Amino acid sequence: MSQSGRLEIRNVSKKYEVEGRASVQVLDRASLTVEAGEFVSIVGPSGCGKSTLLRLIVGLDDEYEGDILLHGDRIAGTSLARGIVFQDHRLLPWLTLERNVALSVQNSTLNPAQQAQTVHDHISLVGLGGFEQAYPHQLSGGMAQRAAIARGLASRPEILLLDEPLGALDALTRIRLQQELLRIWRVEGVTMILVTHDVDEAIYLSNRVVVMNANPGRIVRQIEIDLPAPRDRASHAFVSIKRDILAAMGEYAGLEQEAA
Repeated sequence: MSQSGRLEIRNVSKKYEVEGRASVQVLDRASLTVEAGEFVSIVGPSGCGKSTLLRLIVGLDDEYEGDILLHGDRIAGTSLARGIVFQDHRLLPWLTLERNVALSVQNSTLNPAQQAQTVHDHISLVGLGGFEQAYPHQLSGGMAQRAAIARGLASRPEILLLDEPLGALDALTRIRLQQELLRIWRVEGVTMILVTHDVDEAIYLSNRVVVMNANPGRIVRQIEIDLPAPRDRASHAFVSIKRDILAAMGEYAGLEQEAA
């Protein structure tokens, strides 16, 4: 089981310089605390800075104002303590599933036998036992995303960042992998932060949903999700929370028209 991490985001602002025009403010004084072992989803319209915030947390960009702290220490650069899974699985096509997952532990302090056992354990965790020698082109989209999740977890991160990891999947596969994510989260005990455009997905998976708006990107609401498991997407309580989130996003009118 991973050692979960407490993350603090304090007044984080981010600008991008665009040639031929003034700088673009992508994030404006975003503040958020994610407790150890929590599952938090971030939702909001395109361009509100959700993915930018994940890039800052994982350490791919350090040019920003404010502080991002893990256990009170400012994040500087990438680290095995912070894993990430993207919408595109990004498996290397010339490597088997087993070797793709092994990439995440090759720079760890584990000895070769421990690395092999960790890779085996995480392939089993995501339900891909028996496919160790398969190449990415031999896997379905859902299986490839499972492999990406295994790779993200194999390094035993304190925080796993998920940037629309299920966004390209068909509806049935997406629902199945949502259930798998919940199971993995419970087994691993890792802190998870998910960026998604799917409000239903955010409610189904999360302890808390963070709502962002754009121009510039800012956090406007944080909504606790206190629903019993397994969560019923058709229940009155679930739909009520969805309406609350959509209202915070400025999308409630669209929901009303859809229901009419």
